[in-house]
Amino acid sequence: MNKLETTYLGLKLRNPLIIASSGLTNSVEKIKNLEAKGAGAVVLKSLFEEQIKMDAGKMVSQTDYPEALDYVNYYIKNNSVQEYLNLIKEAKAAVKIPIIASINCVSSKDWVDFAKKIEQAGADALEVNVYVLPIDRNSSSEKYENIYLELAEKLKKILTIPFAFKLSFYFSNLVGLVQKLNVPGVVLFNRLYAPDIDIDTMKFTSADVFSSPADIRFSLRWVGIISSKVAKVDIAASTGVHDGKAVIKQILAGATAVQVCSTLYKNGIDYLETMTKDIDIWMTKNGYSSINGFKGKMSYDKIDDPQIYERSQFMKYFSSIQ
Repeated sequence: MNKLETTYLGLKLRNPLIIASSGLTNSVEKIKNLEAKGAGAVVLKSLFEEQIKMDAGKMVSQTDYPEALDYVNYYIKNNSVQEYLNLIKEAKAAVKIPIIASINCVSSKDWVDFAKKIEQAGADALEVNVYVLPIDRNSSSEKYENIYLELAEKLKKILTIPFAFKLSFYFSNLVGLVQKLNVPGVVLFNRLYAPDIDIDTMKFTSADVFSSPADIRFSLRWVGIISSKVAKVDIAASTGVHDGKAVIKQILAGATAVQVCSTLYKNGIDYLETMTKDIDIWMTKNGYSSINGFKGKMSYDKIDDPQIYERSQFMKYFSSIQ
C-alpha cells in the first residue's frame, strides 16, 4: 500500500479520513471500532452548551421551586462537561489515533472555560464549532465577523493544543476571514441545521440531516481557493465526501484531510476500508506514492486557468440547454 499518511493540525494521521463530530463518535466502543476499520482520527460528538441549558430548563420546569434554577443549571452543566472530559480520557487510553474534541457554545466565557478543561483532559486538538446566524439588519457583517475573531484570540491565549474553526460558507469574504482568524486549521464546511415545512401538518420539521455526494460543490471551490490564498492553515474538507473519489478531489484541491460522516451512516463503518482502498488504487494508477505527492496539485494557484474557481455564472456551460 502507498503512504496515505498526512499531518493535520500538527497531528500525524495514518490516512486523511477523519470521522466528523456525530453520534458515530460519542462512545469509546464506537471509536475503537472506527480505529479498527481504518479511521485516521475522530472528532468527538460536540459538547453543546445549548443542549446543556435545554436539559436544565426541562428539569426546572418539572419542579415547583423555580429558585432551584441556578443549582440545576450548575449541576447539569458540570455533570455534562465531566462526562465529556471522561470520554476524552477514556478514548485516549483506548486508541492510538488522534482524539479531537469539539465544542459548541453560545457565550465566549463558556468557550474559554470548556476549552481549557478539554485540553487538561488530554485531547489532541480542539474543533471550534461556532456559527452565529446574521439576522440583525442593523448589524454590520464586520460585527458578526468580530465574534469569531475575538474568540480566536481568546483561545490562542489559553490553549497549547492546536485548534480549528469549523466554518459555514455564509460569509461575505471567506478568504479574508480565514486570513484574519490566523488559526492552525479550518473545517470547510459546517453542515448547519436547516428547517423544513410539512405542508400537511403545517409544522416545522428538520430538513435531511445527511449530506449527498453533490454537496461537495459547496466546499471544493473554497478548499482550492483558500489553500492557495491563505498561508499556513490546514484545511479539513467536510460535507459531500461520500467515497474515495471525493477524498482524492479534495486533496487535489488542497485539503490536508477530509471529514466523513453521512456516508458511514448510509454504508456502515466498514466502508472506511473501501474508501482507503480506492484512494490507494488511484494513487498507484497515477504514480503517486504519498498524499503529499498530489496534495494541492489542482488548487487555485497550481492550475493554468485559476478563473475556473472564480466563475459563478452558468452561462458558459449551460447556455445551450433549452
